Amino acid sequence: MNHLNYIDLFGFLAALLTTIAFLPQLYKTWQTKSADDVSLVMLILFITGLFCWIIYGLKINSIPILVANIITFIFNFSILVLKISYIKNK
Repeated sequence: MNHLNYIDLFGFLAALLTTIAFLPQLYKTWQTKSADDVSLVMLILFITGLFCWIIYGLKINSIPILVANIITFIFNFSILVLKISYIKNK
């Protein structure tokens, strides 16, 4: 059985920090019912990049990469869905 080492812990710390960085934007978007300050192109490019990271994480069996990017994907996909729904409601 492979035990967590300090490199994995460092990876999890990086995953935690980069993942929670999107929570304030998601909360603000949901609270204000507006995503005008978020670029649609940036979201699409970022989500595509996250999908690539998830595939990469699967191929190299990296739990920190998978956890971080799956959760960040969910957060950013949620922002994208909110942005599109708010655009349609205008």
